[in-house]
Amino acid sequence: MRVAVSGYYGFGNTGDEAIALAITRELKTAGHTPLLLSNTPSETARTYGSESAPRMQPLGLVGALARSQVLLSGGGGLLQDRTSGRTLTYYLGVIRLARALGKRVVVFNQSVGPLSEEGGRKVASALKGVPLIVRDRGSLETLRGLGLEGRLGGDPALLLTPTPGLTPDPAHVIVAPRGDVTAAAPALAEVVRRLRAEGRRVTALSFMPGHDDAAAQALGADQVLSTRDPQEALDAIAGAGFVVGVRLHAVILAAAAGVPFAGVAYDPKVAGFCADAGAPAHPVTPDAEALTAQALARTAPDWDAVAEMKGRARDSFRWALGG
Repeated sequence: MRVAVSGYYGFGNTGDEAIALAITRELKTAGHTPLLLSNTPSETARTYGSESAPRMQPLGLVGALARSQVLLSGGGGLLQDRTSGRTLTYYLGVIRLARALGKRVVVFNQSVGPLSEEGGRKVASALKGVPLIVRDRGSLETLRGLGLEGRLGGDPALLLTPTPGLTPDPAHVIVAPRGDVTAAAPALAEVVRRLRAEGRRVTALSFMPGHDDAAAQALGADQVLSTRDPQEALDAIAGAGFVVGVRLHAVILAAAAGVPFAGVAYDPKVAGFCADAGAPAHPVTPDAEALTAQALARTAPDWDAVAEMKGRARDSFRWALGG
């Protein structure tokens, strides 16, 4: 079965590429043919060994959906209008097109929201009768507020595994900033300074080169790692003892690798993931002393809850596709 996948793919965001990697692996393992809608379809096809089509070219998009049996809308934080109303219009438009072509459509392991009142009405209308799988409990509540019922899954990137043989270094801390969350920068730089004063080695991890690089370089870390490769990011995290993430997928990949973490919740999706995982979450202007103490103590999440999240992420493919 050919499965089209709609998301923020081909833009060089390591978190979204981690989702793409996990989804394509799981679909191929189950005997399906993934077709990713991408900004850079040729590169995406080479990277994941999958089919790919241009996400913004009407003929290419229609053709991709027409030859697929299922559309997975997700994962990621697609159904929101905080960043732009055009974002929501695009993803709902893809859903409507696939439904008009008679395809099975599943909202797949997304975070839903934040939504304006108008955006909420659009989502409620477009998703009526669509199976909804979300990756955090907060999104279930958002759906209920729109008169929709969903099912709790898990972020597909939780299913990724580090390269065998890596050993966590308790004295190594990774900090993953976000270039447009400038309010967090002073506190993060202070956390880095305090950790280094305590003898910790700190790596600033840029999840979106060209967007996060300057923020990573400004932290004063021992080194900066800038990558678009989700496996490289995961392996770097797996070799650390603690992760501080503004980027959502920094903490998700930490959970995947079994490394303790704390989130800086610039967006409800970060707070939602940390809450579901039983992990510390801080406001966008975190208390540097408290965050440093957690990094030094390697404060652990609820690993049983993380295991349940991984189980739901795996089961969600069966829920979406049957079998």
